[in-house]
Amino acid sequence: KQIRKIDDWLPVTASRNGKWWYSAFHNVTAMVGAGLLTLPYAMSELGWGPGVAVMTLSWIMTLYTLWQMVEMHEMVPGKRFDRYHELGQYAFGETLGLWIVVPQQLVVEISLDIVYMITGGKSLKKFHDLVCDGRCKDIKLSYFIMIFASAQFVISQLPNFDSIATISLAAALMSICYSTIAWGASVDKGKADGVDYSLRASTTSGMVFDFLGGLGQMAFSFSGHNVVLEIQASIPSTADTPSKKPMWKGVIVAYTIVLLCYFPVAFVGYWAFGNSVDDNILITLNTPKWLIAAANMMVVVHVIGSYQVYAMPVFDMMEMVLVRKMRFSPGWKLRLVSRSLFVAFTMFVGITFPFFGGLIGFFGGLAFAPTTYFLPCIIWLTVYKPRVFSLSWCTNWIILIRGSIFLFYPVCLQ
Repeated sequence: KQIRKIDDWLPVTASRNGKWWYSAFHNVTAMVGAGLLTLPYAMSELGWGPGVAVMTLSWIMTLYTLWQMVEMHEMVPGKRFDRYHELGQYAFGETLGLWIVVPQQLVVEISLDIVYMITGGKSLKKFHDLVCDGRCKDIKLSYFIMIFASAQFVISQLPNFDSIATISLAAALMSICYSTIAWGASVDKGKADGVDYSLRASTTSGMVFDFLGGLGQMAFSFSGHNVVLEIQASIPSTADTPSKKPMWKGVIVAYTIVLLCYFPVAFVGYWAFGNSVDDNILITLNTPKWLIAAANMMVVVHVIGSYQVYAMPVFDMMEMVLVRKMRFSPGWKLRLVSRSLFVAFTMFVGITFPFFGGLIGFFGGLAFAPTTYFLPCIIWLTVYKPRVFSLSWCTNWIILIRGSIFLFYPVCLQ
């Protein structure tokens, strides 16, 4: 009874009233984020052929591994794996599963929230600078990060995924809007004079590092798997309508939107500017100012929602440890203190290390690849044990080999 009471309070299991469209915009908010605007730059590191191939394969492979996660949520009759680490514990054992999944999941979610804290602050500053047009006093980035964090201090007190549904919907809509502005403005500008599609680097070692960097950035762009089980946990499930049906319906809608956002931005942005494109396509565009200002404010709204989607599983882990292990009483005071400390931590790191966003490629290889490409396939092979050289066996091993490139990218840079 006490465990049931705690489960009804914890963010991930508190509410199971989600609809299939909640799955759609939660997944869009989780996936379409800061990495979207770096895709033309990643294309400039890879070139046309490899860039198109990597984008297409990443979309197909991550859709497949996401399908695996959705299927495994209720693969044991009468039991739901509401959290990524619970699935890992079932596959690898109580202790080993926890140590395999939790560190990687926390690295992904905390690093993303730090990146979103910085991105929110930078976009606010860019909006301010564009609107003022040199007429206002220059304000440091640190203050804009604080302004962004102040919104997170308030919104973080919302208890669970269902309660942030409206924020997530607004974030998903904004992601569609600013991605459309990014590729639409690029089309309007047309191909730049003397556009050059040759690789950025001129040396062999530089080309290799750039290629691996582009792979890492694209890995970062497909990182929604870290919260998919927690999102599915918010959807009701019955014998007639298991949660995987509405969840998968939402995933298909989300991935269609991802396709319509990612591919035009990556390909049109690279087509227009070639290897002179900046690591943020909005910086390269710069004009018309009112449109770019609006796009930056849309980015702010979007990363407010993205921050919350990735923070919710962290809140769940924190509150689970505090209540179950440390015997704190569940309530609003515990939630206020613990969540405020987390927001303060991400704000502090964002202010102290504003270049943290430049480590997207590093985290793309180190943490996003295992949780997106490796773990779903390894768990699938461990649990279902498909016949050697069967279609399922071959598909999973192909994805594992592809993911190994992302995994060892950070090691190659050392």
